[in-house]
Amino acid sequence: MSTEESLSRAEELLARLEAARGELDRLAETEGGSPDRALEILGELSELAKSVEEELERAKRAAEADAEKP
Repeated sequence: MSTEESLSRAEELLARLEAARGELDRLAETEGGSPDRALEILGELSELAKSVEEELERAKRAAEADAEKP
């Protein structure tokens, strides 16, 4: 995967992360919000954050490999 592809994927994941965070905020503002749904969203946020980190690491490795090419 190229650096650009990894960065693009990371941006997509960040958008999903932001959407999930927004849903969690809306749930927190709602009286009687579902604690079970809040826990689900927190799990999603955790997994998305890990995926973003992995994509950024891929992009970094790809950029370093490109820089080493003559």
